[in-house]
Formats: sequence, C-alpha cells, structure tokens
Amino acid sequence: MSGLAILVTTIDSDEAARMLARAALEAKLAACVQIAPVVSHYVWKGELCEAREFQLQMKHLAADYAALAALVRRLHSYETPEILRIDVADADPAYAAWIAAAAQRG
Repeated sequence: MSGLAILVTTIDSDEAARMLARAALEAKLAACVQIAPVVSHYVWKGELCEAREFQLQMKHLAADYAALAALVRRLHSYETPEILRIDVADADPAYAAWIAAAAQRG
C-alpha cells in the first residue's frame, strides 16, 4: 500500500473548483489537484438531471483524507457533494515522495 489516495468531487463552476483547489493546496491537505470539465447525468430527488460540472481529483496522503473531506464539505455549495476516496494501490516511489513532501505541514 502506498499511503496515497485521491479524493474526487464535482462542483458547479470553474471559479468554485479553483477556489476549492487553492484551499486544499494552501492547507497542505493535497499535493496536486486536477480540474476537468465534465457532463454529469444523475437522479436527484426523483428527477433525471444533466449538468455541466467541474471534476476535481485531489492527490493526497491517505492519513489526511478525513481533514480533506471536511474541508470539501465546509466549502462546497451542494447539499450532498460527491466525496469519493480512491486508495492508490501502488505509485512510482519518486511521485509518492513528492506528494509526501508537498503535504508536509509545520
């Protein structure tokens, strides 16, 4: 196990995505955040919906997941934001070391 994870979320605007990415990086809860436009299809409160959103993939130390998820919940505008943790089974050692160094607080 690498000790790394990826938190995935979506949000409704580029500006909000950038704000969330900055907050995670400044708090050193993520080492890298990728933002990509997506079209989401889903059922919400019994209605079939389609929305343009921005997906964020936040690379972080698995030990920081709870704090990162709490930050996303606090800053997110959705009633029920997508917050998924994907554990990284293996990673290039140099990349894993970079994430660990970038997420060092203190």
